[in-house]
Amino acid sequence: MRKNRTSWVKTTVVSAGHSSLLCLGIGFFLLVALVCSAEAGEEGPTESLWEFGGYVDLGYTLDFNFPDNHQWRSKPTTPRVNELSLNIAQAYLRKPIKKVNRWGFEFGVQTGQNSKGLVGQALLGSFESDIPLVGGADVLRHFSHLNASYLFPVNRGLRFRFGLSNSYIGYENFYAKENFNYTRTYIADFSPYFMFDADVQYPVSDNLTTSFYLLNGFFHLSNPSGLPSYGARLDWKITRKLRFRENFFWGPVQDNIDPEFWRLFFDQFLEWNKDQLTLALAYDIGTQIDSSAEGHPRVFWMGGAFYSNWKFLRLWSVAARPEFYWDPQGTISGNRQLLWAITTTAKYVLPVERNNIFLWWEYRYGRSTGSGGGFFKGGDVEPGVPGLAPDHHLLIWAVNWAFDS
Repeated sequence: MRKNRTSWVKTTVVSAGHSSLLCLGIGFFLLVALVCSAEAGEEGPTESLWEFGGYVDLGYTLDFNFPDNHQWRSKPTTPRVNELSLNIAQAYLRKPIKKVNRWGFEFGVQTGQNSKGLVGQALLGSFESDIPLVGGADVLRHFSHLNASYLFPVNRGLRFRFGLSNSYIGYENFYAKENFNYTRTYIADFSPYFMFDADVQYPVSDNLTTSFYLLNGFFHLSNPSGLPSYGARLDWKITRKLRFRENFFWGPVQDNIDPEFWRLFFDQFLEWNKDQLTLALAYDIGTQIDSSAEGHPRVFWMGGAFYSNWKFLRLWSVAARPEFYWDPQGTISGNRQLLWAITTTAKYVLPVERNNIFLWWEYRYGRSTGSGGGFFKGGDVEPGVPGLAPDHHLLIWAVNWAFDS
């Protein structure tokens, strides 16, 4: 493990504790204590500066391949099949930025199967890579947010933020309740959901916003070099119904820190909304020169997805999503493969005061080809080596509960 970790990661590791239960306990204690103190002494109805909430994601995936290890191969989120899984339990506290109160703050803790995949992402999806992790990575995965921000009164407002926050990369959210489909795409799973960063954001106009990022790395729990990486975002509202976003990443992800070997990654999406219908197209592409391979070949990977969501009743919506992910050298997924899938989803949202209950029904068909492709199936080809099938059929049921103050 490298010794040149950034000091803020060291501080977070020391203060985090050594177990997920401790993290959650501290989180809930701070949530109650800070909210109560913010409200103490107030008379009459007032608007609190603080927001807090919780989220629980419970799901069951029926894989008709019936793998003995109950594992969805090449999938960091919703990774368990043929068993009831607590995919995420989260609690958060935040203070949004407002013009009358320019300081912002976010703190969140989480646990569950999906949080384990955050460490898997740092291992490039193979769960066996020797890429070093930041110290205490298995503790840090229990933090979803830990950042502070400030809105400078510069023209339209210049926002500065520092700490652990949502990744600027990608169209989908780590939390299913924010997405059209319950399971996430491969382009979402194989790009970062969270980032340790310092960033600035400035709205150039009512329709154009720019952001710039200084990052610890691509996946926030990896630490391959100790050097910073760089990112940028362009968010453009082309029309009232049409939106385009371009994201850029450039930084060291290998032992060789020469800029010649840095990763270059772009992701972009185009989204169209009209009434209750949303259509979106997302595409990712990345490249780097492999410093560990003979001859230092340049490797590429790419993926894309088409999203469609129709809210046909007040509480009901349906979604369909074809997708693909091509990783010919196994750089990101850990296996040389071409993945593609078709997902159809029905979602019902029941609001109860400050609570929302999400019910999901989903069917997903996936196929994985290539020299390293395949999904786990029942039976071993030899002791300890699970068999592989080129495709799988999944039926998924899930219930989410979300509380927001």
